[in-house]
Amino acid sequence: MDDRSCRRSSSNDGLTTSAPNNRYVKLNVGGSLFHTTIDTLSKHDSMLRAMFSGRVPVVRDDDGWVLIDRSGKHFGAILDFLRDGSITIPDCRVEVEQIKREAQYYCLQDLTNLCQTWLEAHPRFDLEMPLIHRVPTVYTRQDADALIKQSNRPVIKLFINRHNNKYSYTLNSDDNILKNQELFDRLVCKFHDRILFVKDVGSESTEVCQWKFYGKRILRAEVCCTSIVYATDKKHTKVKIVIQI
Repeated sequence: MDDRSCRRSSSNDGLTTSAPNNRYVKLNVGGSLFHTTIDTLSKHDSMLRAMFSGRVPVVRDDDGWVLIDRSGKHFGAILDFLRDGSITIPDCRVEVEQIKREAQYYCLQDLTNLCQTWLEAHPRFDLEMPLIHRVPTVYTRQDADALIKQSNRPVIKLFINRHNNKYSYTLNSDDNILKNQELFDRLVCKFHDRILFVKDVGSESTEVCQWKFYGKRILRAEVCCTSIVYATDKKHTKVKIVIQI
């Protein structure tokens, strides 16, 4: 078939230009839509090369989109690897395992090996053993500042001071403090591998409950929740948010 025949049939085969290897193809991968070239899909010896060389049949919808029954979540990473021969591995074991499964499906052995090397360098904890997350507790501002200066990760510091005279043991005050502590604990469990969490129980602040957020060792934002007693068993909670850019 000559080039003119290719041009005449391009409207029906999902291709949008006529150059032999630079023709664009439309891909529908699990509902996610992608445009790329035959040249990109053929760079590596993979199932995608086989699909667009005629060795493996493809399915197209009425609009010419090539249908691939896989999740499109990481197909962008697959295309990046086809284009460049490498990708930036995400710092998340679950995502790396997902990319590896997609690489195996598309028969991209080099990408499979790249993911496997990362997984071996980041061993998984035994799920049957309880995970222990260590949170440093400080009593002075100097200790807190020292931890923040030493950390290369973002820092979240929760300050709790029940000794402050603003704090009172009303019906709601304990509940509000407990809610903040429970939120802190949940964040520790979820993000302990990416964020340094610090609990400050000192008495060098006028606040009762205060959150501080640090990025690159600089205070970026703070949330101050102060309990103020107006009458017996009646309390107003004042929330002040300060964001520093």
